[in-house]
Amino acid sequence: MKEKKLFDAITNVPDSLVEEAKNTALLPEQRSGIFRARFLHSGRKRAVAATACAVLVCALAVLFPLKKSTDTAHGLIFEVSLPRAYAFDDYETRRAVRDENPIEESFFLAVIDFSYETASALLSGESGNQNFSPLSLYYALAMAASGADGETQSELLTLLGVDHADTLAVQCGNLFRRLYRDNEIGRLTLANSLWIDDSVDVVTDYAKLAAENYYASSFHVDFADEDTGRQMAAWIKENAEGSISPEFTTDSEQILSIINTVYFCDEWQDRFNKSNTAADTFYLADGSEITCDFMNTVYGSHTFARGDGFTRSKLSLKNGGAMVFILPDEGISPYDLLSSPERLRETFEGGASVCGKVTWQIPKFSFASSLDCREALERLGVVSAFSGNADFSGLTGDAAFISSVRQETHIGIDENGVEASAFTKIDYAGAALPTDYADMILNRPFLYGITSPNGDLLFIGVCASPNDSR
Repeated sequence: MKEKKLFDAITNVPDSLVEEAKNTALLPEQRSGIFRARFLHSGRKRAVAATACAVLVCALAVLFPLKKSTDTAHGLIFEVSLPRAYAFDDYETRRAVRDENPIEESFFLAVIDFSYETASALLSGESGNQNFSPLSLYYALAMAASGADGETQSELLTLLGVDHADTLAVQCGNLFRRLYRDNEIGRLTLANSLWIDDSVDVVTDYAKLAAENYYASSFHVDFADEDTGRQMAAWIKENAEGSISPEFTTDSEQILSIINTVYFCDEWQDRFNKSNTAADTFYLADGSEITCDFMNTVYGSHTFARGDGFTRSKLSLKNGGAMVFILPDEGISPYDLLSSPERLRETFEGGASVCGKVTWQIPKFSFASSLDCREALERLGVVSAFSGNADFSGLTGDAAFISSVRQETHIGIDENGVEASAFTKIDYAGAALPTDYADMILNRPFLYGITSPNGDLLFIGVCASPNDSR
């Protein structure tokens, strides 16, 4: 998608919508992705480790000066300054952020390719409700790649789709600032942190780079102290706005953790009328039935696409993103559409686009999911990082390798959040006359995605059972 189209899509908001936004409360629903990479000493045991709490924050258009902290009581190595938030209708600042943080087309395409590759590898063998944040995994692996060298770095950069670590760091910094949103309507915030055992020295240049480009605060901790796990969990809960409360057990062999969180909330551009919400039947994959609440609306002129085995349409969000819904044809599982990166890309981008009447029936749902990413990453070519021969010499002088990669997420939608209604009719004024119609009756397992204004895939998931909150 071209930059001008992206920016026009973000800033072309009717005055009536802006006025409504000023009087609208922040949507409580949220979606969050968490990545955790644990580095262990290679070939030797340790008996001691320490505690810390990291706070990752980002700068808006220009980096604030980094401060080497003297807060040794809490082990803080580097801290970064909070971003300056700007209002929903501050288009001038939004334009300035865009212009001052250019994204190379090759990098944008690399992030998209990574999203399809990892989503297919991680989700195609799963079942039930699943939610995955490619963006969260990308940032955490990028931080690892920036501290790697040799074959370890080469394998990570290949998966991330970038030739050089310096380019990766700069582009991740620009994307971070471009994505950042925190206004009266919604939020899209990322947070990164490094948790380093107090017996380990981290390369100062790496800690500085992580702060400047990934907005990662670095802390020394004691992994032999069980309180460290509680503090890491508390940091995640705070940055995920309470939507995720993980439990960590500390490991005396552990020397470092990288944590990334993605927090997202937004309102439908046209909210669903709650009076139209009604209970109906959802048909599960095993042939059984459940009853759940469905949100209902009809658009007289709306775009949708039909492709090989699916119908796809999307609902716009007020901050410029969208939620994409993909209904598999009868007899096709949403996991069939995840079977390969090519199949998934075709599902999200392919098919014949049509303008016509669209009848929407979307189940309300809220669930959490958890993914162990290691095996999928090894199948995708990241092997050295998990071996005793791993080279993370750019991060630490200690021998280290990645022992685990874990992601936990939460997602929820209701009548207020993650899609549009009344003002969509204004947006479609002057559109071509309807030539077809589609029934987006999501009463059987379906695929969905959440995209940022830039077009990045923030989340990809499957809703197999709306009533299952696990």
